[in-house]
Amino acid sequence: MEMIPATLSNALIRRLGNLPDAALALCGATHGTTLSRGQSLLRAGERWQHLWWVEHGALRLYYIDRDGAESNKNFFLDDALFWPITPTLRDKPAGFFVDALEDSTVWAVPITPLMQSLAHHPAWADTERRTLGALLDDKMQREQAFLQSSARQRYEALLQGHPNWVDRIALKHLASYLGITDVSLSRLRAEMGLIKG
Repeated sequence: MEMIPATLSNALIRRLGNLPDAALALCGATHGTTLSRGQSLLRAGERWQHLWWVEHGALRLYYIDRDGAESNKNFFLDDALFWPITPTLRDKPAGFFVDALEDSTVWAVPITPLMQSLAHHPAWADTERRTLGALLDDKMQREQAFLQSSARQRYEALLQGHPNWVDRIALKHLASYLGITDVSLSRLRAEMGLIKG
């Protein structure tokens, strides 16, 4: 079986099928950038101007509150593709950070010219709609879980929905995502028999 080289254009072709020449040219001008663990890809106050593909590694998107506490909102692992999907995300300074949780290789392409090159590509429009729908569903489900589910129920849902996160993401970051302390999460894991004694 022939190995397909790891490039942003191939990552998009897998999702969208054939790409217009202009999109291929944009992607062909990119290359992977290595981020060290803890290095920022985007900082609050900067504008998010790129589509990112995580060739390999793990990133987290998080906010810092007025007291300096971090709050994780999402994680992006191997082969994740994400971009500023709304005009507000593209045009206004970000209120969040995106950092590497481990050494990672990330590819970036400027989002505005890429979107222009894909403006008449049906698969791109469908991908945008599905991504927006998934983001809204996730937001609604997380809000409901915080209002109606116990910490244990939220952790069980995470284990079911994102089993790969548990082996790759530190407990303190998972705890922040769940809205609990890392001590509480360790206690929960012990009660569930997930900590070997």
